Amino acid sequence: MPFLGNIVNAVAVIAGGLLGMLLKRGLPQRLCRTLIQAMGLCVIVIGVVGALQNMLIPVALEDGAYAITSSGTMLLIASLVIGTVIGEALNIEDKVEKLGETLRAKVDKGGTASRFTEGFVTSSLTICVGAMAVVGSIADGMGDPSTLFAKAALDFVIVLVYASTMGIGVVFSALPLFVYQSLFVLIGMFAGNVMTEGMIVGLGMVGNVLIAAVGVNLLASDAGSWRIRVGNMLPALFVPIIWELVLMII
Repeated sequence: MPFLGNIVNAVAVIAGGLLGMLLKRGLPQRLCRTLIQAMGLCVIVIGVVGALQNMLIPVALEDGAYAITSSGTMLLIASLVIGTVIGEALNIEDKVEKLGETLRAKVDKGGTASRFTEGFVTSSLTICVGAMAVVGSIADGMGDPSTLFAKAALDFVIVLVYASTMGIGVVFSALPLFVYQSLFVLIGMFAGNVMTEGMIVGLGMVGNVLIAAVGVNLLASDAGSWRIRVGNMLPALFVPIIWELVLMII
């Protein structure tokens, strides 16, 4: 059912925001950091398992037993290398960060922004931007809401923390989240009707590796230069699709 993951994600944001508002004094910083790291571990596992599902193939042996072999390794490497080169040339992540800073500056001229606006903008930018939103929404449109289910749990924790300190504006970030992700759900619905099995497998493989990278960033949120610039790797999602198109033409 397309949009199921997106709906669950939006509901989780609303629920997390409302629960966070009950915590008037906010959550201890140490607890917030550990909760985010716990979600990071979960995201890494989800990404790794998802990638392996698209790479590992059972092969029947002559004696009736099965062996596991892998495929797509070179395509994965090529996709990440080519996609990262393109993404760095376009500087996607910095542009997104600058957009966020511009929005914050516009709503907080002279430091006069209301807590509602501050919470709304901060939460919206945090939960909308990222590989999980893009990859998960495309997969949701193709009938697999599992990634957005996982993102819903992560966003629940994030908005709970934000709402405990910034108030009700955080709850309303569910609206831009739903609209933004719906665009990628529609892309996934269209792509699901025209993409070959090879394209879907390649997209799943690369997409889940990027999701695992998101989890690494959550674990190392204070690591500075060690942070993975996942936004600049997003063009890697298109490489398996283009590769399959080339094979079809040849």
